[in-house]
Amino acid sequence: MAATGEEAAAMDNISRVPAPPTDLNLSTEPDPRRDAGGTENKAPAPKRSSNNNDGGVETAEEATEPAEPDINELCRDMFEKMAVFLQGELTATCEDYTLLENMNKLSSLKYMEMKDISINISRNLQDLNQKYASLQPYLDQINQIEEQVTALEQAAYKLDTYSKKLAFEIASGFPTPLD
Repeated sequence: MAATGEEAAAMDNISRVPAPPTDLNLSTEPDPRRDAGGTENKAPAPKRSSNNNDGGVETAEEATEPAEPDINELCRDMFEKMAVFLQGELTATCEDYTLLENMNKLSSLKYMEMKDISINISRNLQDLNQKYASLQPYLDQINQIEEQVTALEQAAYKLDTYSKKLAFEIASGFPTPLD
């Protein structure tokens, strides 16, 4: 429901409340907004009321805002700075993606090298398995010879023990039954 008459006027007055001044300059540097004559572009100072019936109390006048700089120039400046900022952000993102691409290519090359190495290792392992398989009959013969040598060694120990026992009986002169 739209406001009409007095309500519209009251809303209009509320929306036109003056904003506080925003360009307070407390430094001792000269203001760059002065005109050629050396005077500042200021709004006139509030006037004192000529009716001074209440014993030195001043009345306030409506404050006026200082002259605003050209809004188009400020917008143009803002858009240029935003463009530079966004360009920097996009450049950084693009460089990040380029770095990731290079890292992916490098890791792909490393994986290919590792694949080649594993293929060579597999091939060498197969060759070793074939050589072991071809040497297996000889290794079996070596194991049989080792078993025979062990049996022959035990027989030699038994013979040595028997010969020492026999030499002892002959030297003692008493015949004992042989095992």
